[in-house]
Amino acid sequence: MVIRLRLIVALLALVHAISTHADYLDVEKDELTLGFIKLTDMAPLAIAYEKGFFEDEGLYVSLEPQANWKVLLDRVIDGELDGAHMLAGQPIASTIGYGTRAHIVTPFSMDLNGNGITVSNTIWEQMKPFIPVVDGKVQRPISASALKPVVEQYKADGKPFNLGMVFPVSTHNYELRYWLAAGGIHPGFYSMDDISGQIDADVLLSVTPPPQMPATMEAGTIHGYCVGEPWNQQAVFKGIGVPVITDYEIWKNNPEKVFGVTAEFAQSNPNTTLALTKALIRAAIWLDENDNANRQEASEILARSEYVGADVDVIANSMTGTFEYERGDVREVPDFNVFFRYFATYPYYSDAIWYLTQMRRWGQISDSRDDSWYFQIAEEVYKPSIYLEAARLLVDEGLASEADFPWDADGYRGPQSDFIDDVTFDGRTPNAYLDSLEIGLKQRQSVRRGNVVLIEQ
Repeated sequence: MVIRLRLIVALLALVHAISTHADYLDVEKDELTLGFIKLTDMAPLAIAYEKGFFEDEGLYVSLEPQANWKVLLDRVIDGELDGAHMLAGQPIASTIGYGTRAHIVTPFSMDLNGNGITVSNTIWEQMKPFIPVVDGKVQRPISASALKPVVEQYKADGKPFNLGMVFPVSTHNYELRYWLAAGGIHPGFYSMDDISGQIDADVLLSVTPPPQMPATMEAGTIHGYCVGEPWNQQAVFKGIGVPVITDYEIWKNNPEKVFGVTAEFAQSNPNTTLALTKALIRAAIWLDENDNANRQEASEILARSEYVGADVDVIANSMTGTFEYERGDVREVPDFNVFFRYFATYPYYSDAIWYLTQMRRWGQISDSRDDSWYFQIAEEVYKPSIYLEAARLLVDEGLASEADFPWDADGYRGPQSDFIDDVTFDGRTPNAYLDSLEIGLKQRQSVRRGNVVLIEQ
């Protein structure tokens, strides 16, 4: 009787397995290695792995942390990694040949928001006299105009003012530059023969890997930095610095990381790319569902050494809907990390165009381009058609809701004005947007021999 019962259970399991496998896409490659950097916003990869969403798609995935963003990108290009958690600027920069040339595409945007700008305790004390206080609390958001007198004093004393960001084409670089420029501080230009980004700069920005940010600032090598979580909250917990502003306050619901694969991988493995996208969408849904009810569990998963490797409380400080600016100054920021709502995972062309405008603004794109060039590059890199195909499969399988996806989108968000300087960005008019920004290159301008000059068209 026991043997018969075991046989029935085994047969039922086999039937379930066969029916489940019948729903699999016919993936071209089922064993995959994916890379990530130890940041909170790698969460969709960790959750897709831990919750079995990859396996549900017939994929057997290994997740590998990488030393830095350059190593990660090089390993994707070389095929050592099949795909990776990437800075949104990396696929774009690679495709246009800035730095490393390779055609990288993204079918999935990993999150909105999630970064902050932190300064050392010493700089914070020097800024405070220039920051309004309301009802005994610092008024936020804090403009970089409060940092400007501090920077000017450093210049008068002949001392460099050093700030860290994670990579030249990172969101962090562009957000830090945006905040500084909006407050009247020049963050410096790039040129074809000077890729330091420090031409004509009031402050000197340089690259520091994310996990090393707090220690580098504590050592006095940099006076502050822009980085993703948990490395802003880490500075608060260690008592070495104060986050002055989040990227949510610089640009409300700004796009952050993407999932990137080579164009060759996507073309050679279309079903595998679809299956990956399906699993990542499911992970994003899980992360945001029921008003972030799963965020504490997500924080505990991310705290493991194989993922972010930071204290659970540090990760949860921002993942669960709050953000601690100073020790004890905890404020509600429910959208600090967004993984699915507001169509966060849809890869909008206009998001790619914003990154391209910032590359052009600071000289990484050396010469003027017409609007059609921006549209073309965005379409070469961002792949909403793959995303929506994956979404349709999930809806048909009863794993997602029809209302959760922008089926009729043309790839462009409407004009966005929730920036700290109140300038409106419209992805359909990139050059007009560049001309509206007070600091930075305009149409027909370029940087030659350290000077901004007009270029002939």
